Amino acid sequence: MSYFLLISAVLLGVLLVFMLKPSNNFVRLLLAFSGAYLLSVTILHLLPEVYHHTDNTKLVGILILVGIIIQSILESFSKGAEHGHIHLHSDSSEFPWMLFVSLCIHAFSEGLPIHHADDNLLWAIIVHKIPIAIVLTTFLLHAKYSKKTIFFFLTVFALMSPLGILVADKVPVIMEYNTEITALIIGVFLHISTIILFESTENHKFNYKKFAAIILGVLLTIFTMHQPH
Repeated sequence: MSYFLLISAVLLGVLLVFMLKPSNNFVRLLLAFSGAYLLSVTILHLLPEVYHHTDNTKLVGILILVGIIIQSILESFSKGAEHGHIHLHSDSSEFPWMLFVSLCIHAFSEGLPIHHADDNLLWAIIVHKIPIAIVLTTFLLHAKYSKKTIFFFLTVFALMSPLGILVADKVPVIMEYNTEITALIIGVFLHISTIILFESTENHKFNYKKFAAIILGVLLTIFTMHQPH
C-alpha cells in the first residue's frame, strides 16, 4: 500500500498540472502545509524514536548534522527542486541530468525510514511529493522536452521512494543500521522543511494564508500523532 500511495502522489501532481493548471499561490500554500507537516513529524516522531533506540546520542546528533550537509550538497545540483524551486533556464535543450540524479537520490532517501515509522511519516512524504511533482511537471513541460523524456523522468522519480522502502526492508546492512540511517534522513528533512517554511516572502510581508497552512500542518500532526513505541 505504501508503494501505491507514494507513486499515486506523483501521479496526482502530474494530473493536477494537466487538468487544473494550479496557480503559483496554490503550490506555495501546498508546499507550506507539506513543509510544516514534514517538520512536525520529524520533530515529534522521528527524533524521539531515534534517540529512544540508541545510547550514542552524540553520534545521532552528528549524523543529523551530516544529513543537513548532504542535502545542502544535493540541492547545489538539484537547484532547489526538493522545496519547490527549480532555478534553471527552462528553454535549455540539454536535459538536466544532475537535477535528475539529485532528485532521485533524495526521493530514494525519503523512502528509507518509512518502513520502520508510523503512517504519519508516510503521509507527510506523500503530501510533500504532490507539490514537488507539480513543479517538476511544469518545468519539464515549459522546457519542451519530448513526451518520452518527461514520462521517463517522472516515472523514475515516482519509483525512487518505493525503492527506498524495499531496500530498507530487504537489505540486511540497511536494516542493521536503521537508526543511524534515519538520523541522516532527519537532517535531510529538517533542511528541506525549514527552507520551505522560513524562506522570505515577497517584500517580507506577513502571509496570512501561508501561516494558516503551516499551522494546519502542525495541528494535523499533533492530533494524529501516535505515542512512540
